[in-house]
Amino acid sequence: MSDHAHSTTGLVHHFDDIEQQHEAGTLGMWAFLITEVLFFGGLFGAYAVYRSAYPEAFMRASSHLDVDLGGVNTIVLICSSLTMALSVYAAQKGSKRGIIMGLLGTMFFGAIFLGVKVIEYKDKWDHHLVPGDNFIFEGNPGGPEQLYFALYFAMTGVHAFHMIVGMVIICWMIKKAHRGDFTPGHHPLVENFGLYWHFVDIVWIFLFPLLYLIGAHSGSHT
Repeated sequence: MSDHAHSTTGLVHHFDDIEQQHEAGTLGMWAFLITEVLFFGGLFGAYAVYRSAYPEAFMRASSHLDVDLGGVNTIVLICSSLTMALSVYAAQKGSKRGIIMGLLGTMFFGAIFLGVKVIEYKDKWDHHLVPGDNFIFEGNPGGPEQLYFALYFAMTGVHAFHMIVGMVIICWMIKKAHRGDFTPGHHPLVENFGLYWHFVDIVWIFLFPLLYLIGAHSGSHT
């Protein structure tokens, strides 16, 4: 195949045809997501071990999270998954405007999510609930509750980092969509990124009940 044909179809030179390229890209994304499952699995495993060791402390610490804000962020991320799915659908139909609007919607909801997390993080900072020398829980420094908040910041922080990376990629994809790089026969980037974004959303679906709801019946103290 000539270089011109390669450029017009989006086929990279080391693949035999566009179908093989799409399959390789999808396989690569799934392999990446498996490594992400293993990574987050380690964090979930640590959470399970320490929650089993300090169930009462974890319940008391969890009651200091704002369930309403966590619930809002859950709804926001579900909405972002919808807009991402609409963007993939638009790519399949060859609608440049639909792709861009779907990606902008996904970025909008992602920005709302991160904004809410900033509010939550600031609240924990103001109430000395950030692990470290200044950690104070209900008037007492230290304590096993600090383990809960260490896991809270680690798990939600890594999740937020994945969202930030995703939003940077969305900016790049919007630029490519504006150039008309995606066609009904060539849009694997949109589909593969959709898998990534849905994975990030699913991680939050697990984080919300684990971190926010175990002490919800005790009421929020902040």
